[in-house]
Amino acid sequence: MGSYRDARLRLPREDVDLPEDRGCLRWVLGIPLLVLYVPAVYSCCLALAMRPDSPYDEVRRDARFLGGFSVFLCLLGLLITITPLYRRTMGRWWFAAPVLLATVAYFRARTV
Repeated sequence: MGSYRDARLRLPREDVDLPEDRGCLRWVLGIPLLVLYVPAVYSCCLALAMRPDSPYDEVRRDARFLGGFSVFLCLLGLLITITPLYRRTMGRWWFAAPVLLATVAYFRARTV
């Protein structure tokens, strides 16, 4: 009976986060994040491309709005990523891209 108990203890324990389940779950959780980050990248690129002629130009206000909108979308995506379910499933690189993008958009909105 002792050897059976030792063999049973050495078996891998089943967990909620099985490696074979992570692939599909990453797709399901990654698609909403991509839906948020693609418009954020587009609005950040538009804000970077806008060049106002004077401090009172309407383009300046539009560039600030687009930069703030991009920061908002990135922060919304980060809030979704922080939840415990997403942290166990998604890798840490899901934090890097939105933080970098939000930083660029914020500085663009401040320096227009």
